[in-house]
Formats: sequence, C-alpha cells, structure tokens
Amino acid sequence: MGVEGFPKCIKYLLFFCNFIFWLSGGVILGVALWLRHDEQTSNLLLLQFEGNPAPTTFYVSVYILIAVGALMMFVGFLGCYGAIQESQCLLGTFFACLTILFAGEVAAGIWGFINRDTISKELITFYDAAYDKAISDPKSKQAATTVLTAFHNMLHCCGKSDFMEVHKEVSELCEKTPSQDKPANCHTRLQELFSHKIYLIGISALVVTVIMIFEMVFSMVLCCAIRNSSSY
Repeated sequence: MGVEGFPKCIKYLLFFCNFIFWLSGGVILGVALWLRHDEQTSNLLLLQFEGNPAPTTFYVSVYILIAVGALMMFVGFLGCYGAIQESQCLLGTFFACLTILFAGEVAAGIWGFINRDTISKELITFYDAAYDKAISDPKSKQAATTVLTAFHNMLHCCGKSDFMEVHKEVSELCEKTPSQDKPANCHTRLQELFSHKIYLIGISALVVTVIMIFEMVFSMVLCCAIRNSSSY
C-alpha cells in the first residue's frame, strides 16, 4: 500500500526537487567543462616559462566541479527513482549520499571563499616573472616574449599597473586597437577574469545548497511515512 494524503504530496515534491537537482548537476557539469575548455583560461594555463608551468589551482578546482556535477546527476536520479518506488532502502541511501555531498559542498565553499583570489594572484606572479625577465635578461627574452604575447592577446592588456610606464621591450608586444590606444593593465584583467567565473560557480552552488536542504527534509519525511504505512 502506497502513501496517501500529505505524504503523497511530499513524494511528488521530492521527485520534483530531485529532478531540479539532477538538472543542476548537469548545469554544474556543463559549466565546469566550459571553464576547462574556455579559450582564455586554457591558453593561459597551458603556458610554460623556463620549465615552470602556469599555476594549476584553477584546473584542480574545475576537475573537482566535474566530479561533483557527475555525482549530483547520479544522486538526483537515485532520489527520483527512490521516491517513485517508495523504497526506504533507496531513500536511505539517497539521504546518506546527499549528506556526504552537502558536507563536501560546504567544505569546498569555505575553501573557495578563503582562496578566492589565489588563482589570479598566482597568474599575476607568473606574468610578472616573465615581464621582469623580458626587460632584464636577454637570454630569457624569447621565452618571456611568448608568455607575455599570450597574456596580451588573450586579455587585451599590457603591463603591471596603470600607474607605471610599460617598458619598451614589453610595449612592443602589446595589442593596440583603434578605440583603445592604451590597453588595461594585466593585473586588473586577470582579477576580473577569474572573479567573474568564481561568481558563476558561487551562484550555482548556493542554488544547489538550498535544493539539497529541502531534499534532505523531504526524504526523511517520506521515509517515515512509508514505514508507518507499511506497518498497518
């Protein structure tokens, strides 16, 4: 005998929330894949200078997002199936997976907030190293030129700061457009690039967290209702 009355409404609410959760997992997976293959970030993060690769913090974070998105889609499907079948076992498994996922998301959110500026700072340091080598070390100029040109072309920027004159060796590598004789400095462009992407991730994570809280409550209520209905 299936659940009736209010528990039946909870059953369909849980199914609906899980469907949204499954879609959210797909969105996060899609956003993570876009971040991984985005032309600006991928080209910058594949650069090497004097044998030192660009910082990999961003890619590590993206791979974690890919795993989270795939796991969310699996858990969402499990919740939908468990709700429709009114299975205490599936709902219990779903609740356990959701709790682990929720704890992991909270931990990842705290880590991301603490390290929100790390990626841009690491790339700024990487850019500055190439910049300094280009103007001070003729032996490293060719390698430094390759790195600086990639930054300038991708971000339409030049130099370290708006308040300092760009050295001649570097200014020759800068892109100039008819509407912008003096491009923005690369420090600002890098901060803007990654802060925009972090905001996208943060908004997605906030929406998913709210959905997860409702799902945890609904799954426990439905599980108790199924147990009570089976006892009669």
